Amino acid sequence: FRSMALALSVLLRTFVFQAFYVPSSSMEQTLLINDRIIASKLSYKFGEIHRGDVIVFQDPGGWLPEPLPETGLRAKLNDVLKFIGVLPQNSGKDLVKRVVGVPGDHIRCCSDMGQLIINDVPVNETAYAQSGTDTVTFDVTVPEGRVFVMGDNRDHSSDSRAHMDVKDGTVPIANIVGQVVALIWPVDRFGQVATSEPLASVPYVK
Repeated sequence: FRSMALALSVLLRTFVFQAFYVPSSSMEQTLLINDRIIASKLSYKFGEIHRGDVIVFQDPGGWLPEPLPETGLRAKLNDVLKFIGVLPQNSGKDLVKRVVGVPGDHIRCCSDMGQLIINDVPVNETAYAQSGTDTVTFDVTVPEGRVFVMGDNRDHSSDSRAHMDVKDGTVPIANIVGQVVALIWPVDRFGQVATSEPLASVPYVK
C-alpha cells in the first residue's frame, strides 16, 4: 500500500500538479514571501494560456543567479521529499509571474496614466498591481510560442522588462511548468489564485 501511495504521489507531481513556495516579493500582494502554491500541469495541456494567468515557469536563461548547491544528508532527504511531492519545490530555476501578453499581442508601456496598453486598450491593473508599471518603456509584439510576463509588485520584479535584449523579454511557452491555481499556505489565506479580469477582458488578436 505504501509503495502504491508513493507511486501515485510521484505520478501526480509529474503529470498533474506540483507544489512550490514563493521566495521573493515580486508577486505581492497577490502572493507573499514563503507562500505555498499549487501549479496545475494540466491547465495548458487541455486549455489555452490566457492573459492574467499566474504561472510558474523555468528560467529561460539568465533571469536567476546560479543556486548554491545544498549538501549533506538533510539536502538529500529534502530532494527526495520534493521529488515525491511532500515538500514544495525550490530548485532555484523556477519563477512565478503573471502573463500580460500572449502570442500576437501588441503591448506598449505606457499610457499617460502609466497603464499598460494591450492591443490599443489601456488596462486598469490597480486591483492587483503595485506601482512601477511604467519603470521601463517598451513596445513589443509577442512572438508565436512565447508569452510576456510581469510581477504584480512592479517596482520589485525582475520580469520580461528586465530581459528585453533576448526575444523582447518573452518566455517560451515550453518553459511553463503550470498555472498557479491555489494558495495552500498559510491557511488563513487559503484559496484560488484567480486570473486577472482586466487583462483577460482585452480583445485578442485574430
